[in-house]
Amino acid sequence: MRRTDRLFELLQLFRDGRFWRGRELAERLETSLRTVYRDIGTLVASGVPIEGERGVGYILREPIFLPPLALSTAELEALHLGVELVSRMGDPALSDAAARLKTKIDAVAPTSQRGADHASAVSVLAPAPAGPQRFLPILRDAIKARAVLAMTYHRLDGVLSDRTVRPLHLEFWGQAWTLTAWCEARSDFRVFRADRIEAVSPSGGTFRSEVGKTYQDYLARLRAREGTS
Repeated sequence: MRRTDRLFELLQLFRDGRFWRGRELAERLETSLRTVYRDIGTLVASGVPIEGERGVGYILREPIFLPPLALSTAELEALHLGVELVSRMGDPALSDAAARLKTKIDAVAPTSQRGADHASAVSVLAPAPAGPQRFLPILRDAIKARAVLAMTYHRLDGVLSDRTVRPLHLEFWGQAWTLTAWCEARSDFRVFRADRIEAVSPSGGTFRSEVGKTYQDYLARLRAREGTS
């Protein structure tokens, strides 16, 4: 861990207000006790109100406020990888949002961190989903609003089927998105491929969470089947 990142992590640990022993800090930072003592000395010299002594422990006596976007190298790497993954998931709204997020964070990051590809040493090889994914924003919004959907679905046998569903959860499988829903016509759970949805719109109604019809109930059913197989 670079010294800059280590000092930042040390500050984050002290911000919880607890009393820290030097050896505990060394274990959390995966460094030597001597290095911890030296880093604490650097922070104290820069005005951070840390009190304590070697062999006893340390505590932050006054709250300190750090810039909310003072990200470590590992955090920036995670951010860039996340943006890359989201951009390949086929959801146009999320892809645009991820790109805007990366631009915003880059604009307010310290000068030394701006414009760099912090995930250049890692490649994302996940393929893009097959087929159109134009309805994903509608499905996501409906799940959050618990809005009943009227949907026309292209079945595997080629037949178009009109369904009224309660959208429960979206799953991304790398090459396909699926929607788990409660189908009103079948009175049961159904899983639909998002790229086979021909049309979808809110029906005007909403639904409440009902025992036996939630996503957790669906998962419980799957676990029960696995247990009996």
